[in-house]
Amino acid sequence: MNTLMKIKYNLGSASQIPPGEGREYNIAGRRIAVFHARNGQLYATQALCPHREGPLVDGLLGGSTLLCPLHAWKFELASGKAIMGDCDLLTYEVERSSLDEVLIAL
Repeated sequence: MNTLMKIKYNLGSASQIPPGEGREYNIAGRRIAVFHARNGQLYATQALCPHREGPLVDGLLGGSTLLCPLHAWKFELASGKAIMGDCDLLTYEVERSSLDEVLIAL
């Protein structure tokens, strides 16, 4: 039986990402965007829009949805599903530690 072990990466304090914004990280050779919703929830997705590679951290974050800054494609951050557009986002497991650090599993 082959089980894949995920590694958790500590990205530092959640306070580095203001509520309503996102930040891009390069983790294990992957460009990943981490978003801090105004309700405190964290989301992690691929950093570039699958449509035309728009920088998703520059998009508009509304609750748990994200609007790409280039062509207004809209995505549900928890699942990565496209609401407007026909390409979904890759999503990653992200959590807030007891020390208020952002942890992402790859």
